[in-house]
Amino acid sequence: MNANPPSFSDSLVGLRDALREFAAARDWEQYHLPKNLAMALIVEAAELVEHFQWLTPEQSAELDGARRAAVGDEVADVLLYLVRLADVLGIDPIEAARAKMVKNAVKYPAPG
Repeated sequence: MNANPPSFSDSLVGLRDALREFAAARDWEQYHLPKNLAMALIVEAAELVEHFQWLTPEQSAELDGARRAAVGDEVADVLLYLVRLADVLGIDPIEAARAKMVKNAVKYPAPG
């Protein structure tokens, strides 16, 4: 069994391509439908929130090593599902983020 992580460049395009290969190698494309990926994404986001559920604001800003690592795993899961969902839908997440920031700048102008 090959447990080596897929290699990819430090870019969303590289991550997207690695996720495509990972899914194809396991014949998962049949399951990677937008509704399934969106539901998986929200489940992982809930798992992320769970780590902060009963912490004070101060505690949430100063996670210990084990909790920080667990939060990192959940952040990764959210990112992976989000990138895969965007890919399946043909959405460039960077372009979508840029467009949304332009909308937000108009909607929420900086004071002064």
